[in-house]
Parts: sequence; structure tokens; C-alpha cells
Amino acid sequence: MTIRGATRVLRDQLFGRSLREQYWAADQFRRRLVLLRSPTNRVFARTVREDFARFFLGRVRPLSGEIEKRARAAVDWILLAQAAGGNGGVSLGYFPCDEEGGWRPSYPETTGYIITSLLVFGRRFQDQDVIARALQMADWETDIQMSSGAVQGGPVCSAEKQTPCAFNTGMVLEGWVSAYSLRQDSLYLKAARRAADWLTSDMNEEGYFRTNGQFVATGLIKTYNVLCAWPLYRFAELVADSDYQSTAFRSVKAALRQQQRNGWFLNNCLTRPEAPLLHTISYTLQGILEIGISAGRAEFVHSARRAVDALLSHVTHDGFIPGRFFSDWSAACFSSCLTGSAQLAIVCYRLYEYLGDRKYWEAAERLVNYLKPLQLLNSRNLALNGALPGSFPLFGNYMTAGYPNWATKYLLDALLLQHRLAGS
Repeated sequence: MTIRGATRVLRDQLFGRSLREQYWAADQFRRRLVLLRSPTNRVFARTVREDFARFFLGRVRPLSGEIEKRARAAVDWILLAQAAGGNGGVSLGYFPCDEEGGWRPSYPETTGYIITSLLVFGRRFQDQDVIARALQMADWETDIQMSSGAVQGGPVCSAEKQTPCAFNTGMVLEGWVSAYSLRQDSLYLKAARRAADWLTSDMNEEGYFRTNGQFVATGLIKTYNVLCAWPLYRFAELVADSDYQSTAFRSVKAALRQQQRNGWFLNNCLTRPEAPLLHTISYTLQGILEIGISAGRAEFVHSARRAVDALLSHVTHDGFIPGRFFSDWSAACFSSCLTGSAQLAIVCYRLYEYLGDRKYWEAAERLVNYLKPLQLLNSRNLALNGALPGSFPLFGNYMTAGYPNWATKYLLDALLLQHRLAGS
């Protein structure tokens, strides 16, 4: 990062938030440091210190190979998180420095798309236990589906406290489509159709989903909701219904209206649309690209490619990329959002598969090989082994000092693509 870029990030961090937001962030940081000093966090504290040293001294050494080993470790951690959830769903993640302590409750949204990842792994490596655990997740999702067909926002809660969320509904629809494609169980098909019907009814005339849920900052448009279009498109192919396909296309076209000339997307973050996370940027790119590839829509693929090309200029030779970006594609933070890094690698691998341009494969390799050494395998705290942190360094900008389950899910997806393309 240039001096000018670093100055801009510092100015944004100092003056880009209200005093109230700055106070809250500083207080949260203080509380986490206090908990980090707890005797129960002795192993994690050592991990944090080593992590900071690697970040500031540039000691991350990208790792080629070990694909199956790393993928298996990711799966084992996800299954540990499912066991920690205690109900068939996957715990939101492991956060040893939060006041709630350790494992969080099960999280319907990400459990939904984790189903797909585990089924791909299970079939690739002929692991029936992993497949069974994924189907257990799909069953749990049907048990907690709202009467409207929607999926609740936030961690799992009692029915009377549930509020619907379009994005979460799309992610769980993804899991049900994958589960039904493997095991033609009418339970999954019925749940998927109810979810698809709810999503269709939730779309406004402009092609945007209305219901963002109580856990997301208010606003009419959340561009990353376009990822819901991908499971809708998959469902349309599953049941041969062009109406669902049309809904998916409308969602993509609405997202494209948010794209600027330089490839950047407006209204594309959970909380800070002026500086979106690489995580939500990559959600948008994956939704647009996958439908573009499946439907043969060159304009969709081109849209994703424009944004990817802008991002690739920020991937260092060893695979680091900042976790947020301003509208001119300059970095908006110093830390890396590792979930977003894994997602961008996935998008790059898919562009390579579709277009044959090796620059995308090379970028994906750098990103994934940088993530591998950040995945611990031999910690004395078993809750850390196999997981990918939210940020690098651990006390960085996204999911601070924790291991959200979706980071490990996307690492797994990236590793499975690397495995598929090994030797290309």
C-alpha cells in the first residue's frame, strides 16, 4: 500500500465514523483484550501474538500442495462446529474473546450453503459420513423454516422471535437444492419450493429483494443479495420452471445497474456501502458469474470480470489482499478479510475454467496458497484446528478475534476447486 493510500485509510478510520461508533469499537477492542488475558485463553493468546508477528513482519509463507489434507481439516472443523451447535445446524463460529464465550449458537444462513460444500467433498472423496452430516443439516433447516417459506435472520431462535431475511433464504435454498439433487427426498423439494416462492414474492418491481432482516443495516438495496439468484436459477433448472429463472435474471440485471464504469458496485455492504467488504463484493461477483456461465450470458460474465480485473491489481505476489475497497478500488483497510480472499479465489478459478485465461488461475493459486498457512492444524486448542479466521491479523477489521463458519466453508470450496484443477 502506498503512503497516500495508508493516509487515506487512517483518515477514514479516524473520521469516517461517528463518535458513538468509534467509542463502541474502542470499547469492544478493550473488552476483547481483557478476555484475551483470561487463563482459559492462554493458547489463543499465544496464537494472536504469533499472528500479529506474521502480519507485521511479513512472515506468511505461501504453501502449495496439501490440498486434500487442508480440505479434510476444514471439513473436520465444520463438523466440530455442527456438534457445538447441538441441534443439527452449524455453530456461527468460535469466538473465544467475546463475552458470550467460545462457540456461538447455530446459524441457519451459513449452514444452508455449507450443505453444498460438504456434499461436494463427500462425493469427491467418497465419504458417506460427511454426506450424512450434510443431510442432517438440511433436515434441521426444514424443521426451522418459517411458515411463510422464508428463513430467519441471525442465529437460531424460537419461532416467535424469528424475522425473515431474503439473503438467508437464498443461502438455505442453495443447500436444499443440493440435498435434493443428491437424494430425491420430497421434504427438500417442498422446502426449496416454498423458499423460492417466498423469494419471488419478496422481489420488487426493480428486481431487488425487499426484506433484508433486522440484523442488517437498513436500506432499500443490498446488491450482494444477487447471490440469491444463483440458487433460484439452480432450482429453476431442477423443476424446469422458467418463472424462477426469470426472477434470477431480474436480480442479476438489477445488480448490474449498481455497477459503476470501473466495475465497483454501489450499495454492496452489510454496514459500509462506501467501503464494502471483499466478502460482500465477492458474493455479488459469484452470483453474477455463476448465472452468466450457466445461462451463457456473456454480459454477466463480462460484468464479473471487470470487477475481478480491478481487484487483482491489489493481490500481492504472495497472495495478500486488503479486506475493504473504496469506490476507486483503493484499499479501505489494512487487514485482510480472509473469507473474501477465499471467495475471490473461487471466482477466479471459475473464470479460468470458463475463459481459459491463466491469469485467473494464477491469481486464485496465490490467494489460496496464502490462506493455507493461516489455517492452524496443530493447536492445543482443538477448536482452532482446521478453521480459517475472519481476519488477518486476527484482531483485524472483519469478525475480529474469531472464526466464523463461513470463512472455513469458503476455504473448503476454494480447496476443492484447486483440487479439481490441479495440474491445469
